[in-house]
Amino acid sequence: MAGFFSRERITAGPGYNRWLVPPAALAVHLSIGMAYGFSVFWLPLSKALGINEPLACADDVGFWMRAFTTTCDWKVSDLGWMYTLFFVFLGSSAAVFGHWLEHAGPRKAGAVAACCWGGGLMISAIGVYTHQLWLMWLGSGVIGGIGLGLGYISPVSTLIKWFPDKRGMATGMAIMGFGGGAMIGAPLANSLMGYFATETSVGVWQTFATMGVLYFVAMMIGSLGYRVPAHGWKPEGWHPPAKTTKAMITPHHVHVNQAHKTPQFWLLWSVLCLNVSAGIGVIGMASPMLQEVFGGLLIDVPLKLSELSGDQKLQVAAIGAGFAGLLSFFNILGRIGWASCSDFLGRKRTYIIFFALGFVLYVLSPWAGDIGSVALFAGLFCIILTMYGGGFSTIPAYLADIFGTQHVGAIHGRLLTAWATAGVLGPVIVNYLRDYQLAQGVPADHAYNMIMYVLAALLLVGLICNLLVRPVAQKHYMTATELEAEKKISHEQSKAAVKTAVHSSSKVLTAVVWVAVGIPIAYGIWNTLQKAVILFH
Repeated sequence: MAGFFSRERITAGPGYNRWLVPPAALAVHLSIGMAYGFSVFWLPLSKALGINEPLACADDVGFWMRAFTTTCDWKVSDLGWMYTLFFVFLGSSAAVFGHWLEHAGPRKAGAVAACCWGGGLMISAIGVYTHQLWLMWLGSGVIGGIGLGLGYISPVSTLIKWFPDKRGMATGMAIMGFGGGAMIGAPLANSLMGYFATETSVGVWQTFATMGVLYFVAMMIGSLGYRVPAHGWKPEGWHPPAKTTKAMITPHHVHVNQAHKTPQFWLLWSVLCLNVSAGIGVIGMASPMLQEVFGGLLIDVPLKLSELSGDQKLQVAAIGAGFAGLLSFFNILGRIGWASCSDFLGRKRTYIIFFALGFVLYVLSPWAGDIGSVALFAGLFCIILTMYGGGFSTIPAYLADIFGTQHVGAIHGRLLTAWATAGVLGPVIVNYLRDYQLAQGVPADHAYNMIMYVLAALLLVGLICNLLVRPVAQKHYMTATELEAEKKISHEQSKAAVKTAVHSSSKVLTAVVWVAVGIPIAYGIWNTLQKAVILFH
């Protein structure tokens, strides 16, 4: 089995169609992307014992006791720690195991990710069945989080090496899947919970078990579909750009253990952190923000949110949910769209657009709220979310340009600690500023104005960091001898050493695998747009 998962085993030979690799990456990313959709489980799990209503714990049952109790239901805030653990362990595992991944190859890393993510969901199913919250934290949060990190970075360096002429587009296709995973998984989870629910069960443990199996199978199929190009391979008719015309794209390589010693790494770390902090703050408050800013205007009633009746608030909440779904859709579009555009614009210029245009849009959003234009307000944030998603998908190609492709997966893994940091920074800024504004007597419909200006200021700092990025100094590059030794450690085979292709590639096979991943993506987009269309009624 070790040989079956080895890097040598998956080196593609002559005639291999590189367009077979992105669907394999999408199969993995669409599976782990369900991490974004886990909130669909919170309310059912909060009444796992009470079924119809939560069975509240006694006042003396503290946080740690609730992790082991079997006599009362969990709080949504306790369940939410699973979401925090997802992204803490995603960033940390990507940083820790990134270097191993470069040597082991994407198939082995993807298979481990499948075991962790699918297995973590199975452990969570046991946790729900036995009513042990700590098992859910361990299963999905810790073990599943490690699977997220390995699954997220497993295709990055592979795709970049297969598409040296379209680095941004290649990584955008895969990372688009992570953003779209919840579009598919959330409605699927709702359907499964409805199917499995009984008078004595909310149907969550069965849903976890079913999705664990489905995701394990999908991720294993994707991982087995990974192939790496032979050393020295390049697309037919393509020639690397001359250094004189594209100074920001290096033909050299920086070792992962050397990358963090360069100012470029920390500048790009800051670029990602600040871009994500601003965007993730908007995602976290999208639905309540729209409801509080416009209130009854969303249903043609000239009243503030607090003045509406219960039924009217439900109508407004449905529109808020549609807005959140619409932002998710534009987040996905941005991942493939902006990353592809960066192949023509250049990575540095693309991030200049993110920060400069984003600054303008954040500053304009309070004005859009003041004039009561729901369409303008929603449009501004839809564009903002494209740049949030684009930031994720463009950064791997940016790293490949600056540090070379040899260790880009490992360097990307370490850079993802910026994501974990932003996951704390963005929501903290938004939540505490909102609470402060309300405590000072600011009306709820104006409490977000200051937040928008602060997020705009973060983007200005990010713009400065991006403008400071320059090519890496010559002293940080690996020598020819060091590079050759690294390739031997990674078991990279030369083009001449590969005698036969792993399997023959055909246009029919390529079409089949793209349809296989395209169907669930279309299903997710259709569900999302159905919910979002209510925003314009």
